[in-house]
Amino acid sequence: MSGRHESLYGRFLAPVVENLLINRDSIRQLDHQIDWLNTIERLTNPQVIYPRYYETSSFHGIENGYLCKDAALSYDPIMQYALPPNERWVRQGLIESIQGLPERILDLGCGTGTLTVMLKQAFLGAEVVGCDLSPYMLTMAELKSDEAHVEVHWRHARAEATGFQDDSFDLITIALAFHEMPPGVAQAVLKEAYRLLRSGGEILILDGNQKVLRQAPLLSDLFEEPFIRDYAAGSLDAWLGAAGFGAVQSRDHWLVHQITRGVKGVRDRHPEESLFADVEAVEEGEWVMG
Repeated sequence: MSGRHESLYGRFLAPVVENLLINRDSIRQLDHQIDWLNTIERLTNPQVIYPRYYETSSFHGIENGYLCKDAALSYDPIMQYALPPNERWVRQGLIESIQGLPERILDLGCGTGTLTVMLKQAFLGAEVVGCDLSPYMLTMAELKSDEAHVEVHWRHARAEATGFQDDSFDLITIALAFHEMPPGVAQAVLKEAYRLLRSGGEILILDGNQKVLRQAPLLSDLFEEPFIRDYAAGSLDAWLGAAGFGAVQSRDHWLVHQITRGVKGVRDRHPEESLFADVEAVEEGEWVMG
């Protein structure tokens, strides 16, 4: 991968973002308010093994990936400009695509939890879990749910190996994550999502528009995303079908994004099953392999 100074982002966008768009004083103030040491220790699943690509790749022009507090602190300030025309509008489109009333929701690759909190606010009666591989991102996510006064369960785990029980969610959402993964990992995540969904459950994916990215390769060069070309060359519809999902359909969303939906086959649900036993066990310190 080219060095940051050679990329379009490094040459043109990074100086604008870092010097004009991001309020460094505000970030420093927030940094001083967070007890990083204790929060990271509490949120970290010690059994999680980080994939090499995740430890070594730079995302959004952030060196050393998401396993540092600088990445977590700067993520939201960057994303408000990186999702045209408006970050909340883009994420709200996924929520408006949900069919039915899910009782248990999993947001895979939740990052700093913006979508996860929005899901909880949209479905107040649902139990919502946000899962991410970075405890630093989860620290920001927990702060966000506390400020919104909503209960979300935050989980440190790999999206392709969450440790949750089979058939334990009605809805799984994945936003802006697949273009940051090698295609093989993305397909493993979809197989895990299929395992976790109850019959009749749906998966909704928000990400870059693969067709647009193929037709306008300059967009792939614009941001530092090491796997975005592989993502653009693939097909979420095909990946979902290969994972076992039916009724797969993608639609354009604000031109440069797409929303993809799939459904797991139908069977009766058992209402007497404990909905949250595995999360409660995790919160009591019984970490499972991630």
